[in-house]
Amino acid sequence: MSRKYRLLMLTTLIISGCSMCYELIISAVSSYLLGNSTLQYSITIGLYMAALGFGSYLSKYFKKNLFNVFATIELSIGVVGGVSSLLLFLSNIYIANYAVVMYLEIIVIGTLAGAEIPIMTRIIEEDENNLSVTLSSIFSFDYIGGLIGAVAFPLLLLPKLGYFATSFLCGLLNILCAILILWRFGERIIRITLYRVLAIVIALFMVMGMIFADNISNSIEDGLYRDHVIYMEQTEYQKIVITKHRDDVRLYIDGNCQFSTADEYRYHEALVHIPMSVASARSNILILGGGDGMAVREILKYEDVDTIDLVDLDAGMIRVCSTNPNITAINQNSLKSDKLSIHNVDAFEYLEASEQIYDVIIVDLPDPNSESLNKLYSNIFYRMCKNRLKDSGVMVVQSTSPYYATNAFWCISQTIESEGFHVKPYHLQVPAFGDWGFNMASKEDLSTDIQFDIETRYLSEENVSALFLFGKDEVAEHVEINRLTKPVLMDYYNKAVELWN
Repeated sequence: MSRKYRLLMLTTLIISGCSMCYELIISAVSSYLLGNSTLQYSITIGLYMAALGFGSYLSKYFKKNLFNVFATIELSIGVVGGVSSLLLFLSNIYIANYAVVMYLEIIVIGTLAGAEIPIMTRIIEEDENNLSVTLSSIFSFDYIGGLIGAVAFPLLLLPKLGYFATSFLCGLLNILCAILILWRFGERIIRITLYRVLAIVIALFMVMGMIFADNISNSIEDGLYRDHVIYMEQTEYQKIVITKHRDDVRLYIDGNCQFSTADEYRYHEALVHIPMSVASARSNILILGGGDGMAVREILKYEDVDTIDLVDLDAGMIRVCSTNPNITAINQNSLKSDKLSIHNVDAFEYLEASEQIYDVIIVDLPDPNSESLNKLYSNIFYRMCKNRLKDSGVMVVQSTSPYYATNAFWCISQTIESEGFHVKPYHLQVPAFGDWGFNMASKEDLSTDIQFDIETRYLSEENVSALFLFGKDEVAEHVEINRLTKPVLMDYYNKAVELWN
């Protein structure tokens, strides 16, 4: 193959990687905005593959001026892909039917990408006259490019650049590929001057998009959240946003509110003080999740606590909540306590490797809206917790809302019970969340006659007994156990989200 056509192979590599990034961006943004990541990724992959086939079919109708067609495809993919994340966020704010924009983006990008390879094959074949070599080379570069894009997006692009800068960068790369083609094969392109001017203008637009990505992100985030965004960071694992309205500071992870300072004490008192008051000993405490430091703050109220192990996968979350003054003022710098040891590993992996036995285990994880979180609500996970718990120890699990996600709440309860625990479900009103529930569990039977030996703002010995009572509309009787091999909880939870959104 001649040197000039090797340039086309290089563009195939880059274009394929960028196309893969666009699809991952669409899937990730849709999961971020709508939840149910399995559904979003499945739709994106399926629709993209169908669009590739459709684009390949349409390519046969282009018989003349193939270099013009190829350059037009590259410019079009660059434009649509470059603004893909911006359009998705704007449509979520201003358009009622977000899915239409999502589907159109997938179809357009897939169709254009699907037409690219057949047209490139015909261009090279006209001069080289060796179809087998041409096809093998093109497909090799196409598949390798897809692999590069699939690896680069989660490990490098998204954590370092975020959604907007990543899509603008990929769009710029597509346009640069078009510029290379326009420069190398200009004599075979009709109206080459127009194409060159257009490509340069679009490239400058993508560069400006990358430069002002943070400004765009701030404006978009202000539209997504009720209050003013004062801090925002995309860590390796999640999007952290802090908002503030007067004295109310709120922390969001991937768009889901984790706490409001107006009422977070209700949640964390119920999460911590009920199991701590029931436990016969509380020397060694394990917290799974809880990277905001609020649960640690409450645990430190007990003088007989010697050690606290906090397991949170995201070191970025710990850093933000131990240094941001808006958060440290609330958690009282609890993440810097000498009693605390922080482990930035997956909770599942920590339980597998640990040999420590604990008096109290507090499971304060985000809601089970993804596959990675769902496994932390599975029967195997609770079995591992049981192995790390003393015979007289107590575990508590935040368990979503028994009112808004009834099936999900009782699925968690029965999954814990299936591993031989004695379980006591309870709930309370947290204004920022509504009716919110927990499941307290032990290897031994538990008493709900609870007395507190620390100061609280909400809990009292008079009102605590009411927390263990549920209304008829808050009880689900026929739910399945959540297993690693059959993750029914995620389906229960996502259906509840769809119902109440």
